[in-house]
Amino acid sequence: MDILGIVNITRDSFSDGGRYLAPDDAVAHAHRLFAEGAAFVDLGPSSTHPDAEQVTAATEIERLGPVLDALGPDLSRVSIDSHEPETQRFALSRGVGMLNDVRGFPYPALYPALAAAAADLVVMHAVDADGRASRPDVRPDEIWPRLWRFFDQRLGALTGAGVDEARLVLDPGMGFFLGTDPAVSMHVLAHIEDLRARYGLRVLVSVSRKSFLQRTIGKGAQSAQAATLAAEIHCAARGVDFLRTHEVGPLADAWAVARAIDAAL
Repeated sequence: MDILGIVNITRDSFSDGGRYLAPDDAVAHAHRLFAEGAAFVDLGPSSTHPDAEQVTAATEIERLGPVLDALGPDLSRVSIDSHEPETQRFALSRGVGMLNDVRGFPYPALYPALAAAAADLVVMHAVDADGRASRPDVRPDEIWPRLWRFFDQRLGALTGAGVDEARLVLDPGMGFFLGTDPAVSMHVLAHIEDLRARYGLRVLVSVSRKSFLQRTIGKGAQSAQAATLAAEIHCAARGVDFLRTHEVGPLADAWAVARAIDAAL
């Protein structure tokens, strides 16, 4: 299991907006996350929560440029969390190791560039087609048929355009990306192995501080660290390949202990 450490270069991310908007702060945080055990840092130049401001691709690139300059030697360990094709083209030109798209790469005009690149591609599902964490009503029994339809279509389109299947990573979406009911996210986590079983591809899950955990424990984002860690260890124990988190050090330590216990059986 590899860890993606979250670096939000934004004003309004739901739990740490504004903390890493300055390039020096973002770079310092990225280095801290690498030191704590992150395999990748996931740089987010805009927020996708339901009440976030709209940010242009030009603004995203302006935010990312100096951070990528400073992380130059580590760009193969950098993921870019953006659904803007212009931003994605910029990131690929810089040689990043991963693109993370909450819309799941819906633009066929971008596919030749994706096929020609080497970066891994995180194809995320969201019940809202525009990839924002909105507030639709979805029942737990509806979510897996939605996931199958989305991934069947999108993976077929990407591989049909020449994208190597081995570069694709599946993200089912979590929290408001799956709707308002926390039970939907819990249902997906309870059956997370089904994604790999159906497609044979790597899986990424991002539950860190999300709304469904907050509502489950009745606490805010800054008090959701233990709830986050419980969900993450559940996923790691069930073979999830990547976990995207704010709390890299605690997850790395907890997973090391879990593996040590398994090794002692």
